[in-house]
Amino acid sequence: MGKILVVAPHPDDETLGCGGTLLRHKDGGDEIHWLIVTKRSEEFGYAKAKIERLVHQISEVKRLYNFDSVHHLDFDALNIDDSKLLQLVSKIGAVMKHIEPDTVYAPFSGDVHSDHRVIFDAVAGCAKWFRYPYVKRILAYEVISETDFDINPKNPSFRPNVFVDISLYLEKKLQIMKVYADEMADFPFPRSEQALRALASIRAAACGVAAAEAFVLLKEIR
Repeated sequence: MGKILVVAPHPDDETLGCGGTLLRHKDGGDEIHWLIVTKRSEEFGYAKAKIERLVHQISEVKRLYNFDSVHHLDFDALNIDDSKLLQLVSKIGAVMKHIEPDTVYAPFSGDVHSDHRVIFDAVAGCAKWFRYPYVKRILAYEVISETDFDINPKNPSFRPNVFVDISLYLEKKLQIMKVYADEMADFPFPRSEQALRALASIRAAACGVAAAEAFVLLKEIR
């Protein structure tokens, strides 16, 4: 049995990036753990009703995945920069030491959202084998409208080298994503059911299955 940790800058990143893969892990008998780095706050312009709605959404998403644990770091969304990096490394590292995951899913370093990039750097800071010897694999996931929207040619592009067959899990992934109703809209909005199905088909075409998610393998110890 494996122990899987997904690091999500914001609630919904876990589902967009590796929802089907998490469901497959769970179905295969692995533990799955969810680390949510940020929170919404009225100080940064979020309405109280929207904040409360997200709390209920997180609870429902936890139930649908049957996560073994959920961890909240409560950094303010839209207020993460390099000055928070040491705090992030410390807090993410503490969660990793508590869970002792063998596999970690993290946001991609080239995402357009600055929260994602800094959190990637923090996860990279928790990759030293002599501090986290139980971590054997680290993979970066893609988030539609973040990974594909960066236009800076100096940033790395997402070139996946690991594909996971989620043919049996795509429908449930979409069901879970619909829980985040505030984040979804009609096509051609990128976070639409049509766009998510299209991405699953594109990744599937690269590996010969009906639906897939794609990752960049960052580290593997065998």
